Amino acid sequence: MEETISLKEIFEVIKKRFWLILVFVFGAAVIAAVISYFVLTPTYEAKSQFIVNQSKQDQSAQYNINDVRFNVELINTYNEIIRSPAILEEVIETLNLTNTPGSLERKIAVSSAQNSQVVNVTVTDESPVLATEIANTTVEIFQDKLPGLMNVDNVRVLSEAKLSANPTPVAPKPTLNIAIALVLGGMIGVGLAFLLEYLDTTITTEEDIEKHLELPILGVISHIEDKDIREGHVAFDPTRGRRRGFDGTAQEKTS
Repeated sequence: MEETISLKEIFEVIKKRFWLILVFVFGAAVIAAVISYFVLTPTYEAKSQFIVNQSKQDQSAQYNINDVRFNVELINTYNEIIRSPAILEEVIETLNLTNTPGSLERKIAVSSAQNSQVVNVTVTDESPVLATEIANTTVEIFQDKLPGLMNVDNVRVLSEAKLSANPTPVAPKPTLNIAIALVLGGMIGVGLAFLLEYLDTTITTEEDIEKHLELPILGVISHIEDKDIREGHVAFDPTRGRRRGFDGTAQEKTS
């Protein structure tokens, strides 16, 4: 027999396990905040740009689209050269870095927009000063060594990386991390709430008997304490499924 669940039942489950869900949401947010602010090391970003173009052009010459297309096609090659050991080893030597060419390569990202002659060299490092120095030095060394490597001189620095007065880290992003943690914590809490509800097979109310056993309720055996007997009669309260004394004292019910 196929079982269905209504919105009311979903609401009841969430209401029943509300504090469990809240604990997961709050706990995930606290963990994300602690990791973002106290565990992860902030990293900074510096970007330098250069343009790929012919070094000398005749002002009277007509605009040649083939020259631009050739320069754009060269950019993919330049991207590989910039991140090659031939360039990075000299950068390490110039700045007296302790990095290997492989570890320094992972800090450098080279990109360019489609069909654009402008190339961005972005460096990420834990030190904003060092990130700026690496970006500028890498472009300078690449520009100096390119004529000897490819017998071309068509690279000009467009803008150097500059250190701002108050550098802002690009990672981690505490606000984003906490927001993601809140969503994940809520999802885990709600999922666990429905799992516990699914695994809970105990019969606690008359409705459970009618729903799960599909049997009619013939009667209810209530629990009456000695003090209720001494005080007098008791009355059955059908709205709460309990017996209530004439004095208003509620009594527990068992089924």
